[in-house]
Amino acid sequence: MRRYHLTTFGCQMNSHDSERIKGMLESLGLGEATSKEDADLVVFNTCTIREKPDTKLSAYLGDAGARKRENPDLVIAVGGCFAEAQQERIFDLYPQVDVAFGPGSIPHLGDWVGVGGEGVARGRFGTHEHFAGHLPPHRERAAHAWVQVSMGCNSTCSYCIVPAVRGREQSRRPGDIIAEVTRLAFDGVREITLLGQNVNSWGRDLSPDIRTEFGELLRACDAVDGIERIRFTSPHPKDFREPVIAAMAECDAVCEHIHLPLQSGSTRILKAMRRTYSRERYLTLAARLREAIPDLALGTDVIVGFPGETEADFAETLEVVEGVRYDSAFTFIYSPRRGTDAAVMADQIPEPLKHERLERLVEVVQRIAAEKNAERVGNIEQVLVEGPSRTDPTLLRGRTRRNTTVLFPGVGEAGNLVDVTIEGSTSTTLRGSIASAVPA
Repeated sequence: MRRYHLTTFGCQMNSHDSERIKGMLESLGLGEATSKEDADLVVFNTCTIREKPDTKLSAYLGDAGARKRENPDLVIAVGGCFAEAQQERIFDLYPQVDVAFGPGSIPHLGDWVGVGGEGVARGRFGTHEHFAGHLPPHRERAAHAWVQVSMGCNSTCSYCIVPAVRGREQSRRPGDIIAEVTRLAFDGVREITLLGQNVNSWGRDLSPDIRTEFGELLRACDAVDGIERIRFTSPHPKDFREPVIAAMAECDAVCEHIHLPLQSGSTRILKAMRRTYSRERYLTLAARLREAIPDLALGTDVIVGFPGETEADFAETLEVVEGVRYDSAFTFIYSPRRGTDAAVMADQIPEPLKHERLERLVEVVQRIAAEKNAERVGNIEQVLVEGPSRTDPTLLRGRTRRNTTVLFPGVGEAGNLVDVTIEGSTSTTLRGSIASAVPA
């Protein structure tokens, strides 16, 4: 049996795409290799939103090229957003690559997996006419599934390359989404995450006979028997409307957790980023969410070092982080992307200053997260078991409805719901012991 190995970079959408790539390859008779060294086909599903994944990919491709010189039959495939951004240029940058495909061309990979040796390098890009939902998935977590509700993005954030590589926003038909969720529930999935580049603008581009909005989709998913938890990512603050907040508050399965990207706490910088909301509007939304949804956990994204960011702008970001008190945050140094407006803006921030600001931000984020998690000690939290701990096989790992990782001793199958008494915490995890089991 020929074997493949897939490496995934980047966001949750890439994780979803990788599960479809794996499922498709396995449906064609390939097995999964435990390492790149044991594979006949190596696939890299790439991200290009920042410079760091590009640099990491270059190192991986260098290693794959060395193995290909030893084994000319090795097939190297590069997919995802980096491939879409580079397109045919990727074969000049990396001659060892046999196949390249953009996020909208995943179904075509199956046509090319026989390429290798002296075969002609092939690529396909920009075909965003099909969702990947029809491809067989290879789920990494038996009880959890990604469900793609839209692809592409109509926003024009000045720093972001995603619209260029994933195309204009397209909403998946509601009937197709609910049919997939129903199949997943039948297969034993208990938690779903609805995915889109701007998930809460879903539905606005659909034909008038089926047009609806994201709050109604949440309610329809909540009505599917067997689905215990519903999450969604990523919403844009500008599109977070009252019907979505009401659905979150009223639907039993919708979790008390939301990832609400901030990017900057300075209205001036937000305007330069073209985020289309102000600091004040964001804070009002965060307060409204917390008012409507008791015990809500809020996560966010923050970029430091955007062109023109002054010390005063950065101080405003720290003020928002302190004021909102996020439960978690992804923090990034601004990275210029070729083809974006921000890449050619004046007043680019020196790298040492970016790193210094990031360190200050991370210190605040981690302190607040540690304080928030410490507040959970003594509580009994419902945990969905994901499997054994990655570092200690005597512990189980799972997540609360608020999306916090919990480690606890015990033996149990993935997918079980367990009540855990929280006995300790860090900035990223909770620890505890089983209080009682909830019947599956």
